[in-house]
Amino acid sequence: MIFRRLLTTIALFLSGCAGTLTGYPSLAKRAVENAPMGEAPAAPAPVEADPALQAQVDRLAGQAQAGSAAFDKAWPAADRAARAAAGAAVSSERWVAAQLAISELEAAQNDSVSALASLDTLYVERSNAVAEGKARGGAEQIDAARKAALAVVDSQNDRIDAIKGRLAQP
Repeated sequence: MIFRRLLTTIALFLSGCAGTLTGYPSLAKRAVENAPMGEAPAAPAPVEADPALQAQVDRLAGQAQAGSAAFDKAWPAADRAARAAAGAAVSSERWVAAQLAISELEAAQNDSVSALASLDTLYVERSNAVAEGKARGGAEQIDAARKAALAVVDSQNDRIDAIKGRLAQP
């Protein structure tokens, strides 16, 4: 019984393979591949900078830098508090002081995070407007500012994670 099923399966498989031997496409060049390509596409017209958009991007980039400066100012106190609380028990006075310093550090980071979120939103809105034909260009300058703000926020997050890693976790 099993042999009959196996034989039938093999026969069907081989019949399927035999039918495809004649249907392979040719690998020879087609006429369209030899045809000249025509004129080179014209370079896109330069896009004029949108002064309102540039002002908004500059404002958000400045906000991210202000957040970076506030974070850098709060960093030494948080670092000292975390070093003092390293190895301290959860809920001890040193541990609580370090948690408060970390909270202040995270609050100082708020401007950078807020600027990054605004730049993300602006980038999506501008990309959609360009895709719909309602605007021309501008996404590149937003993206450049967005990448700079993202680098700042990532660096801040890494530093906060390093401090938190020194402390006992509840």
